[in-house]
Amino acid sequence: MTVSCPKGHPSTEADFCSECGARIGAASTEAAAGARTAGSCPDCNTKRVPDSAKFCELCGYNFETGAHGEIPMAPPAAPPMALSPPAEKWVVRISVDPALKEPESPEPPSDWSPASISAERETLLIGRNSQSRGIAPDIPLDFDAAVSHRHALLTRKDGDGWTIRDIGSSNGTRLNGKDLQALVDVPVNPGDRVTLGHWTCLTLSRESQP
Repeated sequence: MTVSCPKGHPSTEADFCSECGARIGAASTEAAAGARTAGSCPDCNTKRVPDSAKFCELCGYNFETGAHGEIPMAPPAAPPMALSPPAEKWVVRISVDPALKEPESPEPPSDWSPASISAERETLLIGRNSQSRGIAPDIPLDFDAAVSHRHALLTRKDGDGWTIRDIGSSNGTRLNGKDLQALVDVPVNPGDRVTLGHWTCLTLSRESQP
């Protein structure tokens, strides 16, 4: 879907213009304030999706407590570094599992092929890209619209392991079928299934270097 921003640019995002970053349908502060409803964030006017979401996807406003900006806006910056012995590396595999499809979900992409990303940082942001908001996830899942732009963090533990943290995503994150509590780090073992969005599945594994 394409919409027009206040400056007339065609935008692929309904809240902020994907070209210039202007708020869609908010030509002035007064207009933005008048547009706020029970289904919108009182801080930034982003639509609350789903209606029961605890956090605002854009600014981190807590709909339940009224607290502002509890969600980290970006993962901690860290220079690329080797995380494993030279003989091995950690890999995040991305797949689509049609069995995860809910009745209201769209059909999964028929042309999707499994992909893998090397885990070469201590913290990896999982989510969808947004040029206007400056969001560029380390594990991009742009093919699944039910994944939040800043959905979850995969973090290297001291020693030899990882944790997963849902950072207040709109639709939640599950580890081996169990819903994760927002902002709580949970250990992830090789072979565990992290599922999110409509039908996206992530697995972490150690692989030998060529």
